[in-house]
Amino acid sequence: MFRNLFALLAGAVLLILGFMFSVLVLAVVAVLGLAAWGYLRWKTRKFRRAMQEQSPDGQVIDGEAIVVEEYGVGTNNVLLGDPPRQ
Repeated sequence: MFRNLFALLAGAVLLILGFMFSVLVLAVVAVLGLAAWGYLRWKTRKFRRAMQEQSPDGQVIDGEAIVVEEYGVGTNNVLLGDPPRQ
């Protein structure tokens, strides 16, 4: 009986400790992510300002272009015994 009670108590304590650890890890990851985002915003502020000055009304039109080159392929039938053409 004491064995079951001890197992239940130990399981509850481990569950609470695991939950507290996961909350702590989540908070640390959130703070590090926010710090990285702030660092990138700070480092790219001159670039963003220059991009806004170059574009009309502060809008950037982004697009993609694909160049397709068309060409014709000629085929020659070669038979045995025909002299080669130049």
